[in-house]
Amino acid sequence: MSANLHPVPVSLADANALVERWHRHHGRVVGAKFAVAATLQDAVVGVAIAGRPVARHLDDGRTLEVTRVATNGTPNACSLLYGAIRRAARALGYRRLVTYTRASEGGASLRASGFAPAARVAGRSWNCAARPRRDRHAIEDRIRWELLLGT
Repeated sequence: MSANLHPVPVSLADANALVERWHRHHGRVVGAKFAVAATLQDAVVGVAIAGRPVARHLDDGRTLEVTRVATNGTPNACSLLYGAIRRAARALGYRRLVTYTRASEGGASLRASGFAPAARVAGRSWNCAARPRRDRHAIEDRIRWELLLGT
């Protein structure tokens, strides 16, 4: 990890703006518990957003989901962000972190941060009769990654 790469707090609005700029296939999130930025010589090079799990069955009050990670490509920024989220979540009393990648993505930063693949989740559309939506990207299976934080 670069000696000049550091985590700092960031507002959800600022994190969302960078997610919209840098993320390959996702946009902003509506809500979050907290967000963190990675800085290199005082310039923001990445952001991560953590919130309640999207899957209702995982939302037990002690599980936190990393809902977005986006960087400008700076080496090690993703790993730094996952590590910062992990330390903050543990300090706040969370017991488990989850996040998702597309099945076609390798997950190197997640593995380096201690996450392990836990399940393959079938891709599906968010569109339904009760909540019409337009899919913004191709539907693809995802991998749920988990990291147990202990008590």
